[in-house]
Amino acid sequence: MRGDSGVLLGLLLVAILFGILIGPQFFRPANLELMARQTVIVCVAALGMTMIIVSGGIDLSAGSIVALSTVVTAVLLRHGYDPGLAALGALAAAALCGLMNGLLITRLRVVPFIVTLGTMLLVRGAAKGLAEERRLEAPLTWLNGLLRTARDGSSLGVPLGVWLTVFLAVIVAGVLRYTRFGRHLFAIGSNERTARLCGVRIDRRKLQVYTAAAAFSGLAGVLEFSRLSVGDPTVAVGLELDIIAAVIIGGGSLSGGKGTVVGTVGGAAIMAVIQIGCSQHGLPNWVQQIVTGIIIVMAVALDRWRQAAFERPSK
Repeated sequence: MRGDSGVLLGLLLVAILFGILIGPQFFRPANLELMARQTVIVCVAALGMTMIIVSGGIDLSAGSIVALSTVVTAVLLRHGYDPGLAALGALAAAALCGLMNGLLITRLRVVPFIVTLGTMLLVRGAAKGLAEERRLEAPLTWLNGLLRTARDGSSLGVPLGVWLTVFLAVIVAGVLRYTRFGRHLFAIGSNERTARLCGVRIDRRKLQVYTAAAAFSGLAGVLEFSRLSVGDPTVAVGLELDIIAAVIIGGGSLSGGKGTVVGTVGGAAIMAVIQIGCSQHGLPNWVQQIVTGIIIVMAVALDRWRQAAFERPSK
């Protein structure tokens, strides 16, 4: 819990900093709700990425899968499908992308970075082809309200998408902490060879984790569709970097074997608070990109520092 506490403390300090720079209005309920909505999309995809990074892998195709999911949702709605079926169709398309990643990694024995770098372009191209390289308008349904506060008070003043994210975070935390699947992911990430000798079916677990993580990115795509109300094949470019950074800021290790859901949620919240704070403080977009880039570099550097401290022999 020490690492998680550090992330939550960092979130508090960042929020206080922008509260001082912007003023009390930064903490108004409407602005807090905006930050929560901004956090949700990155956080949902980062929950899946947490499982991948814990297992020692990485997925650079997450942003492209988000874009594909918005397009699939819009296409199915335009063809008259029920909103629930449209969302399930988007999740199924995303899961197939993850299964493809897992098969390429396990069958070709190619490192995940290279495989998912290729599928990042492949999936983005598929999204553009399916959408005919344009934004797809879709009929309004209850999907469009997932990131809006219900006026009847049924969601207690918080968008349904936020509650869904909290529910999924609890589920993933339980899976990582209390299930055999979770223990196997930590074992693979810590030492794949030892895990194999202990009887862990490495290839099966990798197929499962990449498929599940892609489904989480697909759900993030449905939430992105809710926010945009269109299917956009150009959306979420570079989002995979925010997703990975959220996991690393939250205590995950690119070397594998480490990661927590609480840390990931805190990391995603830090990213959202900084982006919204910079925007409301009047900083231009290029400054926001520089700040985000610095955060990503610092997150990776922090991961390497933690790894070196762990490996340093004690006197």
